[in-house]
Amino acid sequence: MKQLLTAFNRTPPWFQLTLGAILISFSGVYVKIAHVTPVVAGFYRMFFGAVALLFVVLLRQELRFKGYRYLLWGLFCSFWLAVDLVLWHFSIHMNGPGLATILANFQVFFMALAGVFFLGEKLNLKLVISIPLALFGLFLVVGIQWDRLGGDYKLGIYASLTAAVCYTLFLLSLRKIQKMDNPLSTATNLIYVTVFTAMFVALDVWHQGDSFRIPDMRSFLALGAYGITSQAVGWLIITRALPKLRASLVGMILLLQPALAFVWDMLFFNRETTVVSLIGIVITLGAIYLGVTVKAAAPDK
Repeated sequence: MKQLLTAFNRTPPWFQLTLGAILISFSGVYVKIAHVTPVVAGFYRMFFGAVALLFVVLLRQELRFKGYRYLLWGLFCSFWLAVDLVLWHFSIHMNGPGLATILANFQVFFMALAGVFFLGEKLNLKLVISIPLALFGLFLVVGIQWDRLGGDYKLGIYASLTAAVCYTLFLLSLRKIQKMDNPLSTATNLIYVTVFTAMFVALDVWHQGDSFRIPDMRSFLALGAYGITSQAVGWLIITRALPKLRASLVGMILLLQPALAFVWDMLFFNRETTVVSLIGIVITLGAIYLGVTVKAAAPDK
């Protein structure tokens, strides 16, 4: 195992990031095939992810406690991730993993807007172009037949977009944690967030009167793979590779996640897709790419 990890660490960063994006792209598939409710799927993603991350952290002897200020920020951060997960999982059941994942990636625009209005970042031409372009792409995907869509389908779209806002709040608070003095390692940060998020989602499961029981082996394997590959392995790989690559290349590679999620939706769940919808998906992904690479344009000015 140690030799395998050493060999993987020697691979190019773009390869590592690509593998991480591919692993996470299957997230919606795991949620869809597990015979549990959306909120229970969210809990087990965090539960199995925490077990895998705990193994890594203990192996590296990196588990630390940084005081109650760090704890409170961690709880605040994890709360928004928990809400994001519940809403996104709900949307997966209503709209399918492909569209739900693409809509959740609208967090790119909310993050950029937060940077402009709250973090003192300059308004960029790419941002000005990308937001209306993304909305136009979304219109092509769902807007033309909006009146024909069912109530649950529309509710799923609203849930995904709200999840994107919640994910933005999660990222902003995680950014705050990582900028504190003497920050924890990536794996340790991830395990704290994962455990706290599992606690919040578990409270929601209890509040809804749902059951934590995993009904069959198929669901157990799907949820186990979801937690280990998406929450633990996938995010560890991505966070390690991010600082080693140009922002523009990162944006392009990470587009694999929503793009492949849509592909898996068509392959595994026979999603009906028109030519107009496909054009809308391409436009939306292109707009997301522009949004991801907003900061990359700053040095060129």
